[in-house]
Amino acid sequence: MTEARESAGRNSEPHARRAAGTPCWVSLMVHGMAATQEFYEELFGWEFEPGPQQLGWYVRALLDGQEVAGIGQLPPDRHLPIAWTPYLASDDVDLTAEMVRHSGGTVGVGPLDAAEAGRLAIASDPMGAVFGIWQAAAHLGTGITGVPGTPVWNELVTRDSSSVAKFYKTVFGYEEEPVVSADFDYVTLHVEGHPVAGIHGVGNSLPRDRGPHWMTYFEVSDTNAATTRLVDLGGHVVQPPHDSAHGRVATVTDPEGAMFSLIHAAR
Repeated sequence: MTEARESAGRNSEPHARRAAGTPCWVSLMVHGMAATQEFYEELFGWEFEPGPQQLGWYVRALLDGQEVAGIGQLPPDRHLPIAWTPYLASDDVDLTAEMVRHSGGTVGVGPLDAAEAGRLAIASDPMGAVFGIWQAAAHLGTGITGVPGTPVWNELVTRDSSSVAKFYKTVFGYEEEPVVSADFDYVTLHVEGHPVAGIHGVGNSLPRDRGPHWMTYFEVSDTNAATTRLVDLGGHVVQPPHDSAHGRVATVTDPEGAMFSLIHAAR
């Protein structure tokens, strides 16, 4: 993780439509809706309200009355990986979906309308990492950031950054800032001069059972305490809390196996 410090400031002001390519929402599809809601309510203090039902039962998570994330119900016969999925903003989801296809990616769902909220598609990059595309209408995305219980950074974990950085730059127009290092493969993606996401190449350390995937970082007030609480609630620790240049971080999973990171960001 890098550059997250610049994206993690408190922001609960009314927000506008995000510039194309900016992560604007995170969503999770699960089998056990009730148990998952209870888990995240206890971990992050989220409350829930119904959201658009175009893809099945779906709720939006609220923190202090502001929308922060979504959780949806997978059909019983769909045995898909359980994973947090970031949605990247688009001014025209149909055009973006075409760009994904022409650039070697795949569009698995949509584009389709989500009632009055907006228009979406779910795609994967050439290496197989899944992400969403969101064209906002009534629903602009995450309403508060930089406080405990909110997503503060999204990072693509893949085999090497060069294999997919060109894809994301072509589709979303990112400016790229690679880390110049012989032993650290990282590219920060910028929109309008601001860091919005990262690509981390981990080589053979990429988990074989997951493959390339996007990782969402959620802010917490105390990484150690949040990790302990997560275990008490039935979650699992993948990488214990440790200090980084950008805060204290732990990599964890929820009870259904969705991987994410907890971070108390350095200020």
